Amino acid sequence: MRVAPPALLRALRPVLVLALVAGGAAQASTRVKDIVDVQNVRTNQLVGYGLVVGLAGTGDRTTNSPFTEETMKAMLERMGVNVRDAKMKPANVAAVSVTATMPPFSRAGSTIDVQVSALGDSTSLQGGTLLVTSLRALDGEIYAVAQGPVAVSGFKAQGAGGSVSRGVATSARVAGGAIVEREVPYTLRSATSLKLALKNPDFTTARHIAAAINQRHRGTATVLDPGTVEIGPVGGFAGDVVDLLGDVENLPIEVDQVARIVINEASGTVVMSDDVRISPVAIAQGGLTISVSETPVASQSAPFSQGETVVLPRSRIDVDDGSGASLAMVGGGASLRSLVGGLNTLGVSPRDLISILQAVKTAGALQAEIGVQ
Repeated sequence: MRVAPPALLRALRPVLVLALVAGGAAQASTRVKDIVDVQNVRTNQLVGYGLVVGLAGTGDRTTNSPFTEETMKAMLERMGVNVRDAKMKPANVAAVSVTATMPPFSRAGSTIDVQVSALGDSTSLQGGTLLVTSLRALDGEIYAVAQGPVAVSGFKAQGAGGSVSRGVATSARVAGGAIVEREVPYTLRSATSLKLALKNPDFTTARHIAAAINQRHRGTATVLDPGTVEIGPVGGFAGDVVDLLGDVENLPIEVDQVARIVINEASGTVVMSDDVRISPVAIAQGGLTISVSETPVASQSAPFSQGETVVLPRSRIDVDDGSGASLAMVGGGASLRSLVGGLNTLGVSPRDLISILQAVKTAGALQAEIGVQ
């Protein structure tokens, strides 16, 4: 048995995994439409409750999901079938939640995809058909109606000796399965001004956006705050807001960002932006390795003693206190590339890098934000 920090497992020599965002002295430009959202131009979330029928014995069991039987009875009675006193066992029926995202400016008659997920103890929705289901928004109004055969990407097979599964068989999609019945009232052309909301608020980026728009149409854009730029048909622009938005959304912008490090401790992934800088600091890597090996020995009794042969344990314990740990000096103002190269020289694994970065941040030598997922 071996208990050791990842840094001392030299045989593996893990490679430091980093993502370099942006690069070099010159930052790549991007379009305005890729870094902002237009106010009130958004999607709407819809949800509904329905039934999937036609399953091959993989539906809900009424003992664990009594609401499935109640829903079936209510549906059949609406269709004129009297099942009030009948005892039903809907092994081929499953109660499901139906969700959808209605894009902005969706018009009546257009179709959208829906996601279907089992609510009860159904084991698979494979081969089922979603019955007509109304989809509502938070205001309680029906905005779409969904129906159609479900498509399951996963599967599950089970036998007497075991089972095998891939993906999730209790979640499915219906491509184009919902028809929009009600539109969200919003007329973009009648607006006298629009607000652009930055997806990543930043003072410098907002100023760059306003400067680029005003350079093309003087006096049109105003920075309200780090996350909002307001534009309107003023100054030398003779068109309306829709034409103005279509004209400026492809303008190239240099995006600025805060120096940030994102750490995912579960996977050992570290993502750094190119603006990360580090002050003069010394980094030492060391740890404790405990190796325990077992070599059992058989002890046999003397001849004619009527004794028993037993196995005696023999353990060997080796301890390495990391006395050979190396110390590295990182110079002031070191760039991300220099930092990565220095830590790779030390043989640092991604998981060790997480501890090192947090310690350097605590020491005040890391000029960047650290976010842990």
